[in-house]
Amino acid sequence: MIELDKVAYSYGGGELFSDLSLTMAPGSFHFLTGPSGAGKTTLLKLCYGELTATAGQARIFGQDSRTLSRDQVAMVRRRIGVVHQDCQFLDHLSVAENVALPLAVSGRASEAGQNLSDLLAWVGLTGQAAQRPPELSGGERQRAALARAVIMSPDVIIADEPTGNIDWEMSQRLLRLLVELNKMGKTVFVATHDLNLIRAAKSQVSARILRLKDRRLQVAGVDL
Repeated sequence: MIELDKVAYSYGGGELFSDLSLTMAPGSFHFLTGPSGAGKTTLLKLCYGELTATAGQARIFGQDSRTLSRDQVAMVRRRIGVVHQDCQFLDHLSVAENVALPLAVSGRASEAGQNLSDLLAWVGLTGQAAQRPPELSGGERQRAALARAVIMSPDVIIADEPTGNIDWEMSQRLLRLLVELNKMGKTVFVATHDLNLIRAAKSQVSARILRLKDRRLQVAGVDL
């Protein structure tokens, strides 16, 4: 589904990581840990085609990311839902409009309807549908970001520190949503500093823990 084969990434004259290999099979769940500055966000961007490796090969759904045109990258991205760390929204639009934005951009706005209502209910935001993003709490923003990421029914969910700015209770709620997506057959890849979150996942999901440190990617533990 997503494969990195001995990839490296350099910028500013320095090498962030090298000789990095990773395979994400359909329906798998992965946690990515590592110190700040190790390159976790960069690694995620290689997985969804935002960046291109400076060496090695990244294959997304069997296609070499280096050979993809801009339009092809856009098509591939429709199969990958991304929850960014900063959770940016268009503040002049309602929560419901922000969540449905990927459909509108892809010319599928007419498909929203009941699916949008069901999705907002699933993330617990039915009562906030008409609010604007600045009115939301941190946890509500993260859940709205997850809803926006999955509204196109992607095959892969990639989340960058999704619980970094929310309390433990809300972190647990977000984890349960990610686990539910995985049980529906979605591949899930979560970058996090929160080792307690990974430990809490033990009873809910079988996950591989990866650690990015000293320019290398290592398996940090067996299945939870």
